Amino acid sequence: MEKFIYKMSSGITALSASFTDFTYKKHCHKEYALGVTLRGIQQYNLDGSLQSSYKNGVMLFYPEQAHDGMAHDKMGIDYVMLYIEPMLFLETLNKKDIVRFSSPIVYNQELEKSILNLSSAILSEKDEALCSELLLSLVDNFTSTNICTHYKKDNALIKKAKEIIYCKLENTLKLDDICKELNMSKFQFIRLFKANTGISPYQYFLFCKVNHAKKLLKEKDIYSAIAECGFVDLSHLNKHFKRIYGITAFEYKSHLN
Repeated sequence: MEKFIYKMSSGITALSASFTDFTYKKHCHKEYALGVTLRGIQQYNLDGSLQSSYKNGVMLFYPEQAHDGMAHDKMGIDYVMLYIEPMLFLETLNKKDIVRFSSPIVYNQELEKSILNLSSAILSEKDEALCSELLLSLVDNFTSTNICTHYKKDNALIKKAKEIIYCKLENTLKLDDICKELNMSKFQFIRLFKANTGISPYQYFLFCKVNHAKKLLKEKDIYSAIAECGFVDLSHLNKHFKRIYGITAFEYKSHLN
C-alpha cells in the first residue's frame, strides 16, 4: 500500500512516505532535500551510480540533482524527507552561494535525529517558531566534511537554456527556438544538456512545469495551476505530478488545507 503525506511550514515541506511497488520516475527538485530511511532499503540512481540507503541512512540532495527512487525489494520502505527552499537553507547555513553535499548518504545520528525532529514537528503542525528553531539545530549538525563549496559550476549555455525553458512553461517546448538563441544544433544541445544535468531538455521542461504547479497550489486553486503551467487538463497534471511526488496534484492540495 502506498502512503504519502505532505505538510508545510515556513519554506519547508515535510513528507512521510511508505510504499512497496511504487517507483519514482527520474526527476529533480528545486529545493534541498534531506531524508532518513526508517525501514527497508531505499535505492536510487544518482550521478551515474546506484545508491542504497539502509535503515537510519541520511539522504542528501542538492537542488536540481536528478534521481529516481524505488524500494530494494517487496518488503518496501518507510522514510521521511524535508524539502527546504534554497534561500532558506543557505541563510540558515550562513552561506551566500549554492552548496552541495560531499556524500549523498551518510550515517550520522545527530543529523538523523535533527531531521526526524523537524519532520515530526511539521507533520504534526507545531508552531512555526519551533520549526525554525529545529531547522537551525538541524543545520548546525552539518560539518565542513558534509558540505562542498568548490565544484564545477553550470555550463553557461545550460544555465541560459534553463532560464529560457523556465520562462516558457505555459507553452510547448520548442527546441529550435532555444537552439537558435544558443547558436547550436538541436542534437548538439540535447547531448550537452543531458551531459550536464543528467536529464533531457524535455524531462527538465516537464519537471519545471510540475514544480511550478506545486508552488502555485500553495496559493491558488488547482485549475489556475493547470492553466498557468500549460497542462491540458487535471488528469494531465495529475499523471506527471504523481510520478514525482507519489500523489496527485489534487491530493497534494488537500494536504495543504
